[in-house]
Amino acid sequence: MPPKGRSAGKTGVENEASALSFLEQDHREVEAYFQEYEALKGDRDKEALAVKICLALQVHAQIEEEVFYPAARRVLEETKLIDEALVEHAAAKQLIGEIEGMEVGDQLRDAKVKVLGEQIRHHVEEEENELFPQLQGGKLDLDALGREMATVKRELLTELAEGKDAL
Repeated sequence: MPPKGRSAGKTGVENEASALSFLEQDHREVEAYFQEYEALKGDRDKEALAVKICLALQVHAQIEEEVFYPAARRVLEETKLIDEALVEHAAAKQLIGEIEGMEVGDQLRDAKVKVLGEQIRHHVEEEENELFPQLQGGKLDLDALGREMATVKRELLTELAEGKDAL
């Protein structure tokens, strides 16, 4: 059951979460995927979860890059953390592309997923411990931003689902 004041839609996207809660929820989801991956043994199961991890990270990064970071940049005096986050996204996207291009059973998949997880954990730690606190305090309407991000996520997931149906 979603926390009070929030509702989860059919896609699992919260309709009324603040921007920071929305991103934290995404962070916990991906962290759980990485933990689950580490426990898996079979190559096919790992392949399926690696695809899920990559998709979740791509959607999350797109939402941050198109909606969250531009809004944050408008209200922050110092934007160094946003610049660093964008560079971290670029590095993660490179690794995601490599993981997506691998064959089932590729001996480097586990290593690449592990390194991606480490990069993401670092990225999440910086966002939650350094960037998010700077955005609390009223300069940014975090609730409206959260609604916008939830809408973009729903649209991205719908587009991706429709794209798979077309294959």
